[in-house]
Amino acid sequence: MAFPVDLRRCQVLGLAGTACLAAGGETAGALPVRELLSPSSVHAALGLVGVYFGLVLLIAAWALLGRLVRGSEPPSPRALMVVLAVWAAPLLVAPPLFSRDVYSYLAQGAMVDAHIDVYAHGPAQLGGPLADEVSPLWRHTGAPYGPVFLGLASALSGLTRGELPAGLVGMRLVALLGVGLMAAALPRLARHSGADPAAALWLGALNPLVLLHLVAGAHNDAIMLGLLGLGLVAALGRWPVLGAVLVTLAALVKAPAVLGLAAVVVLQVRAGRSPARAVVTTVVAAAATTAAATAAAGTGYGWIGALNTPVSPQNWALTSLLGRATRAVLERLGSDLAPLAVPVWHTLGIVAAVVAVLAIWLRLRLRPVYALGLSLLAVAALGPAIRPWYALWGLFLIAAAAPSTSIRHRVAAVTGVLALAALPSGGAADAGQLVLAVSGGVLAVVVLWQAHQAELAPALGRTA
Repeated sequence: MAFPVDLRRCQVLGLAGTACLAAGGETAGALPVRELLSPSSVHAALGLVGVYFGLVLLIAAWALLGRLVRGSEPPSPRALMVVLAVWAAPLLVAPPLFSRDVYSYLAQGAMVDAHIDVYAHGPAQLGGPLADEVSPLWRHTGAPYGPVFLGLASALSGLTRGELPAGLVGMRLVALLGVGLMAAALPRLARHSGADPAAALWLGALNPLVLLHLVAGAHNDAIMLGLLGLGLVAALGRWPVLGAVLVTLAALVKAPAVLGLAAVVVLQVRAGRSPARAVVTTVVAAAATTAAATAAAGTGYGWIGALNTPVSPQNWALTSLLGRATRAVLERLGSDLAPLAVPVWHTLGIVAAVVAVLAIWLRLRLRPVYALGLSLLAVAALGPAIRPWYALWGLFLIAAAAPSTSIRHRVAAVTGVLALAALPSGGAADAGQLVLAVSGGVLAVVVLWQAHQAELAPALGRTA
């Protein structure tokens, strides 16, 4: 007998999951340095178990909601938006989870506000409490973000006067705005692509990665994707110039969104404009927007050179892993080429990404939203740095434009794996923490199984 599924059950189960995430994060999250507990402390251990308990509950709720969306009476997009709001609510008051990047954002905003060149200097140049919150790896590294995001961060710094609690709330509200724009754009993009709007919302907005990393982690990828989605919606209508402006603003948050300009050009050509006119219109709009945004932010054009900001040596990107393996082999052989292994693999990864993007657009140019999603996924997978939330760059648009249900199923499976790939503290895992995380997940599976059996028992009694 199938497990009974209804919207209320999914909503409550997901809320229980995010509530456990928020509660566990109080002792195991990416806390301010003065509140950090030793990973070996009882409270931190219980928090880590609680986070992974909640994480498995959230994934289960999302999977059940997916069954409902594919059923004979799927919920409306409006009902799904309510579910998203309910699931996100506990995370709005939780400490930062799964990454300490939000502290870097705040420090960089304070640097811009203090007229320190954020591209030439790391947060260590700022000094003070905000700089102390930044991970040591990034304290001496320039910002890799564009002037639009740094302008927002600077404005937030001015409003909050550098106060950490207010700054964290402000950054989370910015991220929430981005998620709201994503959710608003998805149904329109799905209808244009001939996809189900409810299925697009389920995969693209209610996705656990969105809740864990864009809401709980307050990553600026949220505002990048929100502006990108809004720009594509504008380009679908009669506002291609506005579409180019919004996509450019997204790229001035994080650079990968610049690929969206290709989709804006293709959408204009499909609407009847000549290719030359579409390209000129888009380039002029993008250039004017870049100049205006950079002047308004007052950061200068150092962001262009900052695009090669160093990545963590512990990064588990494919090219980084291959580079480290190659370097180890060359070191054992005593070769002088060992130091070149990682840079060469990074270069090969970039070349492979360019080739993949060109191949995708040549094959799928008639499906620009889907082509853009696959292109962003290729850039994330083949780039020198990768984090679980980078998958959302492509997943967001694939959710709206995937041509088949089987593709959505594969993307959903990858999502479930990536959702488990980061510790709530944002740090590297040791053996003890892995045991605690697995224990929390297994405990959630046991509870879900017992609930399933309790649901089946009355039905079995009636049929006996």
